[in-house]
Amino acid sequence: INGGLINNYPRFMTGVYTSLRKQGHKVVGVFTVPDKDGKADPLAVAAEKDGTPVFKFPRWRVKGQPIAEVVEAYKSVGAELNVMPFCSQFIPMNVIDHPRHGSIIYHPSILPLHRGASAINWTLIQGDAQAGFSVFWADDGLDTGPLLLQRSCSVEPNDTVDSLYNRFLFPEGIKAMVESVQLIADGKAPRVIQSEEGASYEGIQKKSNAKVNWAQPAEAIHNWIRGHDKVPGAWTVIDGQNVTLYGSSLLSGTPADGQPLEVEGLATPGLVTKTGLVLHGSDGKALLVKSLQFEDGKMIPASKFFSSGESSSVELSPEEQAQAEEIRAIWKGILSNVPAVVDTTDFFKSGAASMDVVRLVEEVKQRCGGVELQTEDVYMASTFQDFVQVFVRRLRGEDQEEELVVDYATQDINNMTVRMPHQCFINGQFEDAENGKTSDTINPADGSLICKVAASSVGDVDRAVAAAKEAFENGPWGRMNPRDRGSMLYRLADLMEEHQEELATIESMDSGAVYTLALKTHVGMSIQTFRYFAGWCDKIQGKTIPINQARPNRNLTFTRREPLGVCAIVIPWNYPLMMLAWKSAACLAAGNTLVLKPAQVTPLTALKFAELTVKAGIPKGVINIVPGSGGLVGQRLSDHPDIRKLGFTGSTPIGKHIMQSCALSNLKKVSLELGGKSPLIIFSDCDMDKAVRMGMSSVYFNKGENCIAAGRLFVEESIHDEYITRVVEEIKKMKIGDPLDRSTDHGPQNHKAHLDKLVEYCEVGVKEGATLVCGGRQVDRPGFFMEPTVFTGVEDHMFIAKEESFGPVMVVSKFKQGDVDGVLARANDTEFGLASGVFTQDISKAMYVSEKLDAGTVFINTYNKTDVASPFGGFKQSGFGKDLGEDALSEYLRTKAVTVEY
Repeated sequence: INGGLINNYPRFMTGVYTSLRKQGHKVVGVFTVPDKDGKADPLAVAAEKDGTPVFKFPRWRVKGQPIAEVVEAYKSVGAELNVMPFCSQFIPMNVIDHPRHGSIIYHPSILPLHRGASAINWTLIQGDAQAGFSVFWADDGLDTGPLLLQRSCSVEPNDTVDSLYNRFLFPEGIKAMVESVQLIADGKAPRVIQSEEGASYEGIQKKSNAKVNWAQPAEAIHNWIRGHDKVPGAWTVIDGQNVTLYGSSLLSGTPADGQPLEVEGLATPGLVTKTGLVLHGSDGKALLVKSLQFEDGKMIPASKFFSSGESSSVELSPEEQAQAEEIRAIWKGILSNVPAVVDTTDFFKSGAASMDVVRLVEEVKQRCGGVELQTEDVYMASTFQDFVQVFVRRLRGEDQEEELVVDYATQDINNMTVRMPHQCFINGQFEDAENGKTSDTINPADGSLICKVAASSVGDVDRAVAAAKEAFENGPWGRMNPRDRGSMLYRLADLMEEHQEELATIESMDSGAVYTLALKTHVGMSIQTFRYFAGWCDKIQGKTIPINQARPNRNLTFTRREPLGVCAIVIPWNYPLMMLAWKSAACLAAGNTLVLKPAQVTPLTALKFAELTVKAGIPKGVINIVPGSGGLVGQRLSDHPDIRKLGFTGSTPIGKHIMQSCALSNLKKVSLELGGKSPLIIFSDCDMDKAVRMGMSSVYFNKGENCIAAGRLFVEESIHDEYITRVVEEIKKMKIGDPLDRSTDHGPQNHKAHLDKLVEYCEVGVKEGATLVCGGRQVDRPGFFMEPTVFTGVEDHMFIAKEESFGPVMVVSKFKQGDVDGVLARANDTEFGLASGVFTQDISKAMYVSEKLDAGTVFINTYNKTDVASPFGGFKQSGFGKDLGEDALSEYLRTKAVTVEY
């Protein structure tokens, strides 16, 4: 069908546009909004790239009358159907009715309920149990045309407009629009006349009419606040000024202790607690508000109301006033060039340097009753009045760091009691997901439940990103001396080493890794990685660059290597802690803050790591951990406009999807470490003992759940049979069993779905005609154990020759004697290029093969030998970007060129 797209919501429509073209429909014109600040919206960019005509009109009508030239431009494209989402403008009826098939519109409510522009707000405000959307045929009424298609979803107790859009209305809406167009093209699209029964129309929600009415039950107040979150924002009056409330959730149980706060119109004072602002409805039940925004636009956590802005000022007693004057004298002694130290005097703008900071801290300690301040206190409170406030709070003991509260899940296992955090870690605190949802994490050794882990919502991700952004832009991390940042990372590595047995035990329980391997590699290399990158913190340098010295002036150009800002990291389940370390250590060393999503099936070492970061003194908001599903949490991280970089390790299909989302959202930087089918070539002149031992390691290391595992072995024909015989003999010696048993060689696969996939993989290999030498089945015991498997006679066209198993499956093909170039061609005949290997004692042959292998890593006479100083990453569809080594820092830095004329 030839369609014209009329758009007022570019990102949604971009998804519709792309999907329509994939379905074979021709888009003959895109009508969208004019560029804002010189930037085209995503729909316009996508259409222009495809050569689709794009029209950017600010309006269709003037004083109720169609603009003739706009209508003529529209008619010129010859559309058979208009597709319109979220139209905030009135489109003239001679445009609506012009195409042969008319016009369809997406509307975010289950019509006829909630007609009008604020429909989704009213779904929440009125506490509807169901939300959804309608696709209807446009008419001259207000959302009153015949219905074509509808979809619905349940509304969770703490859903917001954002969470509903991200979870359902947005992704399912795109699918529904495309389905609707196809129904029209097939002549099967219904026209169901809307019933007037249950029809409603509520006015557009504006700031002026969004004030909270406190004379209602708590649930009604909660619905009002979340129905306005984020736009236009429900508000109330506190201390004489309008304050907007965000992030409401219903409370159950008794609220925590807190400080009373008078709210205009509220019979019972609010309560500022460490988790937010507690408010009571007319029924005595409570709700919790997470964030507050003041009239000047400043937004703070509600828990910080009494320590933020003007409300944070404390009144000084006579004794404290005397000490303030003593501090003033200290300032005057340091800032000798300042005529007088007044409240607004800024320590650094008055000429103070870093040595003066140390002097100030030490003099205050010496002359003011031993009160201990940190140099960071001076940087964060650089004016005299702010510094005095920090001093007084420290004197009173009010400004001490809140003790980290952890609701542990515990298990007595491996001769120790392991204590495992299981909540989201956001802004330095562990807390439940805002919707209260959890997911089970299972021990693959026996299928038992380890514990329930918070399943983060979109709202949790948004709060984590906001915390990371605040920490980067305004917190101590962004202002910290790089050497001090390195010291914190060294301290973190030391704490990981102190807890290495506990971390390895948790890793073994959660991922199925053999304990000895978890201790050496999963945890051991993680510690090494943080120590390595801690050393890089103060060695990130720019360059001076000679440029044309135009006269009469001279020029100097230099570069600065700067952090990107908030980074997202999404890690897989095979090496949960090590993958966290590989990415986050470089990210933090570069000076960024981060939000990390562990794999849904292996979140526990990431959450234990979060606990250790607090003990290491890493400031709040710098590191945030949001466990949950990839479809929800990972997607929101990809889409979030405040994230500037996303690092991902996982499958190629998901990597492609992430890259597309990152491009469409805000063109965030991406690095991807994706799938592999790594070839290992074994020549007849190899050291056979070593080739057997390392060849087995290349496949069975970490139960085959290894991104660089040798996905296919090519063995020269003269040694092929001997090689297979020796491999099978060694497999028979392998002990399969409890991963915590120190003598175990081979533990369980990570989770049941993966085990099932491996069994199916082997069945496909047999059906295709490969020879199953051994294994291929689940081990007959509790848990998710897979037999170490060997296939021979594998031909190049077979599924198992092309696709990664990601398990303990050795796939072997023989090659003709002496056919070096032939086997290289076969080894490179894959879209993957992560790793590769060669075994030969001929150094010339080894170097020739290593040069020709098309992979990011080549191992010669060894395998799996990665090191924190060596860059790691793939070619082709195995991704791009590097982890580890100096190269990894570049993934988390940007280069700024500065030119000076003098």
